[in-house]
Amino acid sequence: MSKSLVIVESPAKAKTIAKILGNNFEIIPSMGHIVDLPKTKMGVDIENGFKPSFIVAAKRRKILSQIKSAAKNADTIYLATDPDREGEAIGWHIKDKLNQKNKHYHRVVFHEITPQAIKEAFNHPIELDAHKVNAQTGRRVLDRLVGYFLSPLLWRKIAGGLSAGRVQSVALRLIVERERQIQKFQPQEYWEIEAEFKKARAVAGSRASKPFIAMLEKIGDTKAEIKNQAVAEHIVASLKGKQGIVSSIKETEKRKNPLPPFITSTLQQDAFYKLRYASARTMIIAQQLYEGVELGSEGAVGLITYMRTDSVNVAVSAIAEVRSFIETTYGKEYLPDTPNSYKSRKQAQGAHEAIRPTSVVRTPESVKEYLTSEQYKVYALIYKRFIASQMRPALYAVTSVEINVDSYVFRLSGSKLIFKGFSAVYEVEDEQDEEKKTLPPLVKDEALDLLTVSPSQHFTKPPPRYSEATLVKTLEEEGIGRPSTYAPIIQTIVYRDYVRRLKGYLYPTELGFKVNDLLVEYFSEVMDVKFTARMEEELDEIEDGKQAWDKVINDFYGPFKERLDHANETIQKEVVTTDEVCTQCGKPMIVKWSRKGKFLSCSDFPTCRFAKSITTGIKCPQEGCQGELIERRSRRGLFYGCTSYPKCTYIAKTLPESSK
Repeated sequence: MSKSLVIVESPAKAKTIAKILGNNFEIIPSMGHIVDLPKTKMGVDIENGFKPSFIVAAKRRKILSQIKSAAKNADTIYLATDPDREGEAIGWHIKDKLNQKNKHYHRVVFHEITPQAIKEAFNHPIELDAHKVNAQTGRRVLDRLVGYFLSPLLWRKIAGGLSAGRVQSVALRLIVERERQIQKFQPQEYWEIEAEFKKARAVAGSRASKPFIAMLEKIGDTKAEIKNQAVAEHIVASLKGKQGIVSSIKETEKRKNPLPPFITSTLQQDAFYKLRYASARTMIIAQQLYEGVELGSEGAVGLITYMRTDSVNVAVSAIAEVRSFIETTYGKEYLPDTPNSYKSRKQAQGAHEAIRPTSVVRTPESVKEYLTSEQYKVYALIYKRFIASQMRPALYAVTSVEINVDSYVFRLSGSKLIFKGFSAVYEVEDEQDEEKKTLPPLVKDEALDLLTVSPSQHFTKPPPRYSEATLVKTLEEEGIGRPSTYAPIIQTIVYRDYVRRLKGYLYPTELGFKVNDLLVEYFSEVMDVKFTARMEEELDEIEDGKQAWDKVINDFYGPFKERLDHANETIQKEVVTTDEVCTQCGKPMIVKWSRKGKFLSCSDFPTCRFAKSITTGIKCPQEGCQGELIERRSRRGLFYGCTSYPKCTYIAKTLPESSK
């Protein structure tokens, strides 16, 4: 009896599924896309409906041969690639390359790798979705057109080897524009005044109350806005020797609702804030948890659902399981009467689920011994967020007090946690100190002694630089990119050295500024946030069968070609001269760029090929070395090396302390 053939993407996924399906199935990983557009030419026929010329990638020829060989002996072929556009396209192209019409092809889709989900998918196979494949084709062709035509402009104007991308360039623009806002920001001075009060009389038999602090909120009915020291000192003088009166006490109950389970963007954000993981790192770990981890005698198990999703939907069976778990583990008071529901954003793919554990029975602690430290931390984040999403709100008793000193109104507030609710499982960053500030017992109209008045000077702050978390949040809010693209977007602009990470934040480099400014000047529409978001919506409409992919490309290409022609006619190479002369021919040296940064080159290139690095001006600290330190880049990031390499092999992550 011949075995059925199953195609998945990765060896880890294949290993996990093999243990579920048994010996009647042969499972082969495709290692991602089998075909792609050629690297040496555009591969898109503009004159004939933008038809792409997909070819088998060199690194995938051997794998395709293995798949073809296995397919000859299989009556049925299951395409079990990931449940998104990329996965659909991979399956589509594999079927096309097999070109065996006498076979039975089935598409199987599952969002978690568990026995129940796998068996359900294989018992109810579906057909490949041509609309999804068209949407992926449209995206690939669109990105190829932009990159293929824009990159040469960067070579002519700035440096060879540079490249531009449709979505990545818009992300770069966001970072550059934020940096310019910071550079132009003019701090505005303002002052705050805090007063220390104490109850005027202690109740007989009780201990004296501790002093407490209140902030000046209003002067009369107007919000206190103190813009300079003179005004602050005038207020302090006016308050000297005065007494306060409790004018208002308000007690309210505040509900803090749980957050929805993770989607791709929120997982990346939380992993950054709580674990300081880069987006790419988070997604690699999540992929491992999805594809399966060996759990001792239980074997390989997928611990979470599919990690590339923008939907907060949760399967009915998972809701039932988590509600039972909450009631048993935490008590009925933590369980809402009906399941909590959440609304996905407009463009979310409704067939997808949120990122959640495949079974709440597998608590983080119960599987910790089988996980790496990173896997455990990410799994714990996902697990706790999902459990919390189906719990009752946290409740706080909030007290707000106003104290009048003549026409000056001081305010203080505090809160006390009265019911943990979801916070028993999942702590929200901005609520960590919520219950720590408690107020002394006060009653309306009681007198308070004013002990001290302290003015403090402050300055307004510029908008913060983007971190990976805030950039992903902005991309999602603006409708730029999709779950599978957030991490690659950031990886790409960092790898190209358009942006650098520094202490968790993204800084545009000099090269990043140059690339951005050129693209914005000549291709303002392509670099426009709203235009890019609209293109994403049109790709979604292709997936929904509402638009033809070639029409979307054609509508884009016409205006794009006009701008391209204008740029080609007007762009001239930028030449930055220096005072240095070439030591070989005596001609002036000029500044040039490469993917490794700036360097000095003879202006008579290519006749004279002399070039040298631009150093930091700092001597190499290696004893006996006369070289200087220069900035270098590798796949692992930035470092400083000696100009005398390989004679001197000194390297350092940062410049020596003595040079700073």
